[in-house]
Amino acid sequence: MDSGDIRSGTFALVTGAASGMGRLYAQKLARMGYSLILVDIAADRLEQTAGDIRREIMPGTGQAASAVQDCGTGHSFEVRTLACDLSRQEAAGEVAAFARGCNVEVLVNNAGIMYCQNICNTSRKALSLIMMLHNYTPLMLCREFVPAMVARGKGYVLNVSSLAAWMEWPAIGMYGNTKRFVKGFSRSLRIECRGTGVSVTNAYFGAVDTPLIPLKPSLRKLARRLGVMISADRATDRALSALFHRRKGTMPGLLNKIFLPVVVALPDCVIAWIVRKLSRYIMMDV
Repeated sequence: MDSGDIRSGTFALVTGAASGMGRLYAQKLARMGYSLILVDIAADRLEQTAGDIRREIMPGTGQAASAVQDCGTGHSFEVRTLACDLSRQEAAGEVAAFARGCNVEVLVNNAGIMYCQNICNTSRKALSLIMMLHNYTPLMLCREFVPAMVARGKGYVLNVSSLAAWMEWPAIGMYGNTKRFVKGFSRSLRIECRGTGVSVTNAYFGAVDTPLIPLKPSLRKLARRLGVMISADRATDRALSALFHRRKGTMPGLLNKIFLPVVVALPDCVIAWIVRKLSRYIMMDV
């Protein structure tokens, strides 16, 4: 899709947009011609991201400016930012209220967190946070924005699941199971939206080289060398390509596709042994 396909005043909403893959999604969607609604808990970094995008799309635009008329295509370009804790029950409603009046054509549920810790050793607060952030709020954001997409006859939803959706392993068990829920509700929503002009795409990433994955530097370097870990730029390119081609999902990396049936077939005793061997590299306190 190029900017000529996008109507003036059409928005893409990206959560977790202040840094990492969320920032990349925002940059790439802006280059395609979409105005942006960017949501993140980190207010300072969010404003920095918004300012950088404004200056890239319209050189000479000031940091505080939110809208510029005529981006060279006859379209207006706007970046709106909302600092919001998406782990709260009220968050989706607040985002919807903030976006009221905007034609949100693209919804990217990207915000996430990852920790590596056995469930019994994980704080109650951390368990609640990951379930709210990965499950409740993305579901409610779909409920807020998809009906309007259906009414307009056009929309794209990208939900970020994970290769870990098939891995109920200790240490990443809660992460994997929250991503399994994303995988499941996205399929249900995709089937419900058939024939409406709205598509729902899942991104099943394996290891992506961002600070989200708490690997020690030595293990991170090995993962990149082996091709197990891919760059954030490549991951976001693949996800957006799948989104705008209205595919069910994407799983970048040949090794991930080879790895998937293996991890599904592993017995519990083997998984327990692997986790014990890797625990000194991946475990963290939360």
